[in-house]
Formats: sequence, structure tokens, C-alpha cells
Amino acid sequence: MAGKIPSTFIDELVSRVDIVEVIDSRVPLTRKGKEFQARCPFHDEKTPSFTVSPTKQFYHCFGCGAHGTAIGFLMDYANLSFVEAIEELADGVGLQLPQQTPGTQAATPRESAGDLLGMVKQANFWFQQQLRKHPDARQAVAYLKTRGLDGKIAASFGIGFAPDSWNDLVLALAATPQARQQLVKTGLIMQKDDPSPGQNSESGAKFFDRFRSRIIFPIEDHRGRVVGFGGRIIGAGEPKYLNSPETPLFHKGAELYGLHRARRAIAAAKKSIVVEGYMDVVSLAQFGVDNAVATLGTATTRMHLQRLFRLAAEVVFCFDGDRAGRAAAWKALQVSLPEMQDGRKVGLLFLPDGEDPDSIVRTQGQAAFVERINTAKSMLDFLFDHLTEQVDMASRDGRAQLVSLAKPLLAQLPVGALRDLMFDRLTSLSGLTGTQLGKQEYSNNLNSRTRKPSKNKPNQPGQISPLAFAISLLLQNPQLALALDDVAALQQLRIQGAEVLIKMVELIQNQPEQTTARLLELFRDSPYHGYLEKLAMRTNFIDDDVLELQFKDTVGRLLENQKEYDRQEVLEKLRQKNIKELKEDEKVALVELLNARKNARKEES
Repeated sequence: MAGKIPSTFIDELVSRVDIVEVIDSRVPLTRKGKEFQARCPFHDEKTPSFTVSPTKQFYHCFGCGAHGTAIGFLMDYANLSFVEAIEELADGVGLQLPQQTPGTQAATPRESAGDLLGMVKQANFWFQQQLRKHPDARQAVAYLKTRGLDGKIAASFGIGFAPDSWNDLVLALAATPQARQQLVKTGLIMQKDDPSPGQNSESGAKFFDRFRSRIIFPIEDHRGRVVGFGGRIIGAGEPKYLNSPETPLFHKGAELYGLHRARRAIAAAKKSIVVEGYMDVVSLAQFGVDNAVATLGTATTRMHLQRLFRLAAEVVFCFDGDRAGRAAAWKALQVSLPEMQDGRKVGLLFLPDGEDPDSIVRTQGQAAFVERINTAKSMLDFLFDHLTEQVDMASRDGRAQLVSLAKPLLAQLPVGALRDLMFDRLTSLSGLTGTQLGKQEYSNNLNSRTRKPSKNKPNQPGQISPLAFAISLLLQNPQLALALDDVAALQQLRIQGAEVLIKMVELIQNQPEQTTARLLELFRDSPYHGYLEKLAMRTNFIDDDVLELQFKDTVGRLLENQKEYDRQEVLEKLRQKNIKELKEDEKVALVELLNARKNARKEES
């Protein structure tokens, strides 16, 4: 989804979502008093310390400190981006995401996306039915059997069959002009102008199926929705593999075959495997290797890597060992370099001639294939091996050429220890010093690195400011805002962060049903968000029967402190003037302020 999701939509979404249902469907919860409890999914523990509050719509683990809203839970638990988490939750409660495409006009309205998805879903079911019932499907079934696939794994991946016909899918699903246009937009059928209209023509245009005489592999997006298809030709014919074209639903550079199914396995294995074909993914899954995905007829993109690195810090690519495989590996390396933050790892596995992951796992078994994966060559070792093969390392000119080739590549690595180590490796190979290489301009040092602003950290119990204490009480008990008699007086507060308290009070006054989660999500883009989450789970040791009194007293103290600050500010300005220049009313004000300060000091003593 392009553009920014409006805060009003996020607020409505959080108000509809029940965090207990969201978490319980993934981590079984048991009720304990007013809250729910489970063993924390984010760290190993024997005694449950993970609690979910239906009132606050907030979760917190007392063991590891994990905490957040339903959106934050999905981001951490399912390794989703913020937008992906929003999409999944919205889908679950039947909300349509608003279209946000600044400066451009969408080719189709946002509501049509659901229509297109529905059409693709129907087509997917139709393809699967053809594999079971069509008379010509015997050849497809025979091919799948020769590849060692059983019916269970084929059904698990939703494999189907496209008959050798020009318009079977058109006749099955395109009964109306609207349906035909939707099928065209999804890439399932094509339209060709013809001066002599035929049976399925429309204003001189004929429609015919894109996929014919092919085994069909449905392609799912990150939410598990079928958005496109891949087809493997049965028998002779070109191209051998055919994918859906780019459509409003399907983008090859963003999707990976099998990723939605492999998410949990990748997280568990702490590693993803990238192969080249659908059959490789399916065969590996049948033999228990569930953390494999495939690119969709295109080279690996940075978006592919970003999706994979959200799930696990290690990615292993499988390539043929021939020249084409090594060329593909070099392209993958170049795409990977900017994503190689410290802690990430990319491996390259080159398979023997004539072998692919499918053949190896079927002939040698799961353990042998996994062993190959575990011993894959480091991408960064491959980088230097590839470059040193191109130059004469025995000569000065050759080593100088190595430096010329390597420096622009190493400069693409993110600032960090890994880049420093790679420059050290280049130093060792070239015989030049770091200064001679110009390493300083690329090095990871604190003087040249752009520092990230430090996050506010809450003080220990008893040490936070009155403002933070008031916000903490309000986050945990939003109804307290309704007890304030003079909300307008809060506008007098001019201390840093007061705008957060003021905005929260106004929101709750206007919408008394606010929860902890809704308040936090409204501040997600604020620099205070991390600190507010900590205040939301802070233990304040206040009994319920004095909560309101404590909150009102704290707000009153904030207002009084602000008045005192204002008085001191005015006093200082008056004292800087010559007494002779003061007007009569200023003299009266000065006397009153001095007396007030004198009385305040007496009370303190």
C-alpha cells in the first residue's frame, strides 16, 4: 500500500480488534483474574510471565520485557512490517484499507482489489478442480508422480492444472463483461483485437487463457492470499515456466514463492533457503525442509532480502555450479551488499552439474541436503574469490586492480564491524595499509557515523517526573481524564512533553472508550512512542480507590509548578528593569511577586 495510513483508520482498527483473540489464535491463553496469561512466545520460560490485558488491549511479559499492542504483537511474532500487520488485522475485522497514492490516480478503485482477489481465488479453485477431474489431467498427475510428489503435498501447495484449451477458463469464469475485464487485470486471460467477433468476443475483441497445458502453482502474498500463478509446461513447449504478469495484485520483485507457508519454519531454523524453482520448494517441503522459498522468474531484489531478513538473520542461495549459476550468484551478491547489517549472513551453495535441490533431497535425503546448506560458502568469501580470479595477485598491478574492483563494492556495505573487517581483508590481500586504501572515509568510527537520537528512558520507580507520572496513570486508566474539572487549564502547561498529556486528555474527553492500546497507536509516529510504552507498563503502586485523587493531585501540582515558573519569569524581567522605569502597575506586580516568593520560602522551611 502506497502512502501513509491515516491515524483515524488506525484508531478505528485498534478499537475493533480484540488483542486477546489476536494473541490467543497464535499463543493459547488462559484466564487469570481480569487478565490472560501464557508462556512468553519471545523467550524460553517454564512459568508463564506473559500477560494480556483485555481492558488495556496491551500485552506485557514480566520475564523479557516484551510489550505492545495487537499491531506490535504481529510485527514481533509474525515478523511483519507495520503496514503488513495493519493489513492482516484489517482483513480480520473486515475493514478496507484506504487508498493513499499521493500525486497519482489509481488505475482501479481500492474496492476493486477485493474483486480481483475474489476472481483469482475462483481461478485457483478452478485450476485445482481440473487437476482432479479433467480427462487430460492424467499427464499432469503422471509428471508430478515422476517428480516424487504425493497427493498430500500437492494439495498442501494448492497445485492445479490448466487444460490445453484456448478459452476453458474464459468460459468457466468470464460470464459477464465485468468478469472478463477483471480476469484481464489479474493476468489470467488476454485480450486480442479481431475484426470478426467470435463466440466470446466483445466489440471486436477476443479473450483467451494465458495458462494452457501447464501444471499450476498458486503464488501467495505475505498474507497468504493468492495473487498470481506460475505454470510449468507439460511436455514440449516454450517457455518452460510462465508466471503471471505484473498486475495490481502481483509484483515479482516483492513476492517469493512459498514465503507465507515458510514463515514459521524460517524463524525456527533462523535461516531461509532461496532456490530457483517451484518444484524445488515443494520437493524440499515434502522431505521436511520447510524453510525454502523461490524467486519468481526474476533476479533477487532488495525487497526480497528485506522480507527474508525480517524473518531470520541468515539467507542461503542455491545455484547451479555452472557459469550461469555463478553469474546469478554474483548478481545476488551485489543486491545483498547494502542489506548486510552487522549480524546478518548470506551463504551461497553451488550444486554439482546436473543437480538441483529437488534431485539432491530425493536421492540423498534431507540430512545430506541440510548439511550442504550448513556448509554453504560465505557470500563475502565468494566476493574476494571472484575478484582475485580476475587479476594477477602476484603482480603489483594485479593487486592494484583488485583494490579498484573491491572498494566500490565494500563501500556499499552498511557502516559497521562487517565493513571494517572486509576492508581489513582487502588490506591483507593487497598489501596496502588502511590509510593507503582510503579506509578512513568508509570506516565505522564514532566521529564520522551519523548517530541515532537516543531514546528517552524512563526513570526507576519513584524517580520519574510529575508529568511522566500523570501520563503513566492516564495511559493505564484512561477514564481518569473524565475526572478533571478544568481541562482548559492544561493549555497553560509549557514544559516539554506536556502536549502529550493535553492531547490524551482531549482524546479521552471526546471518546471516553479509549484504551491503552488506542492511545499508544495514536502516538506511534511520535518520538515519545517508546517511552510511552514503558510508562504504560510501569508499576505505580497506587490503590484503585485513590487513583483519581492521585491523578488530580499530580495534574494540580503540574499546573502550580507552571504558575510558579511563570511568576519567576515575570519577576526576572521586572528586576532587569531600572526601578525608575517601572510603571505603577509593574511596581505593584513586583511587590506582590517578591512577597509571594518570600512566603513560599517560609512554607518550605
